[in-house]
Amino acid sequence: MATGDTNDMLGRLNAALPSRWFGTSSTIGAVMSGFAAMLSWLYSMYQYVQLQMRIATASGVWLDIAASDFFGTGLPRLANEFDDQYRARIRSSLFVEHGTRNAIYYTLLRLTGRAPVIFEPARPADTGAYGGAGVGAMGLAYNTAGGYGSLQMPYQALVQAYLPSTAGIPLVAGYGIPTGAYNTASRAEYTSLANAQESVAQQAIYNAVEAVRPAGTTVWVGTSP
Repeated sequence: MATGDTNDMLGRLNAALPSRWFGTSSTIGAVMSGFAAMLSWLYSMYQYVQLQMRIATASGVWLDIAASDFFGTGLPRLANEFDDQYRARIRSSLFVEHGTRNAIYYTLLRLTGRAPVIFEPARPADTGAYGGAGVGAMGLAYNTAGGYGSLQMPYQALVQAYLPSTAGIPLVAGYGIPTGAYNTASRAEYTSLANAQESVAQQAIYNAVEAVRPAGTTVWVGTSP
């Protein structure tokens, strides 16, 4: 007998019921067993509610609700993400840095699982410079990844965010997969990218950047698969 189960509740009820009122008839036993079953269910619900009131122990949709309470649409659950993985992302985001370049970088990394590319046209460390020593980001060369700087864009940044790897199209094989060959029994069909499952909406990315960007700055955000 465990605390709160039907037998436990029945014993508690019988202990509180004066025996001389009803004796030991089977009728009162059936009635009390019904009450005990109801109280046992209420106790189990009470225990469940206690767990859902804390991020450390919440599960299922209640963990999603906790994330929504703190971050709105800025930290949705990724496709096929387990509770413990999602919980770790939520807890790491509670005290996240705000108002810096790093804040944007790590916010998008946590949201999508992929590192964004951030370029500030007025930041020499991003653009390189003529006469640079060629050490780190300060060198400059043609045919080298980077971008032209511009002082006409002060306090602005260009951010390229990458969407999480999609879950694909369930139960449908792709080209180059043996099960998708002609005259082979399989689940194959002509489809489009519109049918692919995406785990993070573009608006969630924009909202996340808006929540942590430095005040007084303009951040241009693009998204790519």
